Amino acid sequence: MKITRWRESALPVRPVSREVLTATPELDSPRPPLLFVPGFGYGAWVFAEHWLDHAAVRGFRAHAMSLRGHGESGRSPRATLRAYTHDVVQVAASLPKRAVLVGHGAGALVVARALARYPARAAVLVAPVLGGLDTLGRALLRNPLGTAPALVGGPLRLRRRQLVSREVPAGLAQEYARRAGRAAPLAQWQLLLHRAPEPPVGEPPVLVAGSPDDAVVPAGALDRAARGYGGAPLLFPGMGHLMMLDARWREPVDAILDWLDQLPTIKE
Repeated sequence: MKITRWRESALPVRPVSREVLTATPELDSPRPPLLFVPGFGYGAWVFAEHWLDHAAVRGFRAHAMSLRGHGESGRSPRATLRAYTHDVVQVAASLPKRAVLVGHGAGALVVARALARYPARAAVLVAPVLGGLDTLGRALLRNPLGTAPALVGGPLRLRRRQLVSREVPAGLAQEYARRAGRAAPLAQWQLLLHRAPEPPVGEPPVLVAGSPDDAVVPAGALDRAARGYGGAPLLFPGMGHLMMLDARWREPVDAILDWLDQLPTIKE
């Protein structure tokens, strides 16, 4: 772990307003708070649809944030992975207890980077897009017209059936695809070219979850991500990339919350 980070002091990240949505359990709970981090192009709403309230029903105080330039957070057209990581660390540090960080898609990479700067209680990487040519190649093969513009700074446009399974009605799936925004062009480039994140502070337990039928993240990428944290991925066949919006959204979130409840480091 690095003790001195000269860039943070010499080149501070520009502050922006940050959207944070919260769901609170009916009774006080000793469980740590959850902080959900969406992937590129999506705001806090993707977790507010189902997972946020469901986690509160299960006794977790749950928060979902939007990275800068996403959702209702402040605009930042020149944002970098470093700026996105800064957003997550700042929101997590503002919570009254050390949080569990849950990142989806490219948000999982941002969470992995934040773990080197924030002593999380645990972390969950859901359908993680951790960069690299295998994910890019898969996206180009499945949707060349929607993927190619991202290589030159344009928006990434995924088809509705790359996002959710056929169990989701076509109209609703199209609405999810329509609501997708875009990440900053530089951050998109860095997603492909970034270096591996630094090791997490304090060695928190890390779970990787995904679907072998994800049209965005290859099954091999899930295996490699999980091995990097000393485990195996938790798999949910038949689901799309946006697991929190798919028809069987309860299955992965309940499995994640069950995993957290079984961790001795989570119980106080």
